[in-house]
Amino acid sequence: MSLIMLLCVGCQWQLKPNSDEPDNAQIVIERYDRIESLYLTTGDYSALQQMNTDYPIQTRMLIEDVLRIGKVDDAEINKRLYHFFKDSTLQQMLAEVGKLYGDMDDVNEELTEAFSRLKEELPALEIPRIYTQVGSFDQSIIVGYNTLGISLDKYLGQDYPFYQEHYSERQRQMMTREMIVPDCLAFYLLSLYPLPKHIEASQQQRDDHMGRIQWVVNKAVNRKVFTNPYVQQAEKLIHSSRHKTIQELLSI
Repeated sequence: MSLIMLLCVGCQWQLKPNSDEPDNAQIVIERYDRIESLYLTTGDYSALQQMNTDYPIQTRMLIEDVLRIGKVDDAEINKRLYHFFKDSTLQQMLAEVGKLYGDMDDVNEELTEAFSRLKEELPALEIPRIYTQVGSFDQSIIVGYNTLGISLDKYLGQDYPFYQEHYSERQRQMMTREMIVPDCLAFYLLSLYPLPKHIEASQQQRDDHMGRIQWVVNKAVNRKVFTNPYVQQAEKLIHSSRHKTIQELLSI
């Protein structure tokens, strides 16, 4: 089952330098988007085989949960996927992704540092398998099966022409390269610390919960990405001494 979404002790987080522990290993995003784009632009059969062989979970979630064009084992699904992306808007998007994200070393580095900070406060936290993909301007981050997918089509910059026609200015401000890592952490933490399913949560409770997650994300990335009353409330809560750990804050 996949989740698609489409923070005093611990307030002075310090990244431990030069650690040789495996948990602090460099994160390198897997470029599933490149294999996907190769198939979608040229019909290269070897790329399709690699998608299905090396990335079966990612391909299933892309087809069934993100694009929603059928089941991955449908007889004609490969042709359907190929022709779906023949739309000129999506072809332009594929080209723009290739241009803007030829190199992602900066994102790899920020993810490594952010997850290292998180693991200092949440030692049991598992690092998911992180990959990039391209969708059709649907979800930004896809979480499921211990994987975390980044849809690069949602991070082409606030001035990207398609965004200007279909999204508000406030939405476009969040559709930038700088938001990739904060969004990754926010959606991953939300998958690990959801509101209890048996609770009929009010909008206020949902906003409060998301504010706590966003406060944690701000600390992990070491910058104020999310600024709203619910984040401010979370900061007051962590300083109030009623809750002393990040684990307790997220588990409320």
